[in-house]
Amino acid sequence: MTGFLFELSFLLAAPVWLLMIFAPAWGPTARIAGSPLTVVPVLLVYLALAVPVFPELWSAVSSPDLGTFRELMALPDGAGAVWAQVIGWDLLIGQWMYREGRRLEISALLMGPLLVLTVLLSPFGFLGFLGVRAVRERRGEPRAVAGSPVPGQARR
Repeated sequence: MTGFLFELSFLLAAPVWLLMIFAPAWGPTARIAGSPLTVVPVLLVYLALAVPVFPELWSAVSSPDLGTFRELMALPDGAGAVWAQVIGWDLLIGQWMYREGRRLEISALLMGPLLVLTVLLSPFGFLGFLGVRAVRERRGEPRAVAGSPVPGQARR
């Protein structure tokens, strides 16, 4: 069961990633990526894996110690729970990147690889995006997307 839940956590997130990467301009993609509810199914998988190892999980997070964390990760449900949590938070980071990329009008040809990198190695993809975002913001005031005001400007 743990192996199935481990795989399910990514399979639940994959459709959102695929939309953001391969159909970024499609209308429903923006609505889907704009919702934090996309992560709820992944977090339900997290709960299913975390509840059976809650004492070990609580011990690892309430008094962080490498040995205690290593013990948690040695448990199939512990490793699966950590994996599901990573998948969920990576998805939220990816959704924010997607929305920021659209707001800043960053090309889908650049955002696609950054999102793929974020799926695979989120810190690398996220840091790369932050660099691109900084350069884009320095070049000029971004335009608003879908009628939302640009930060710092009053709505008329």
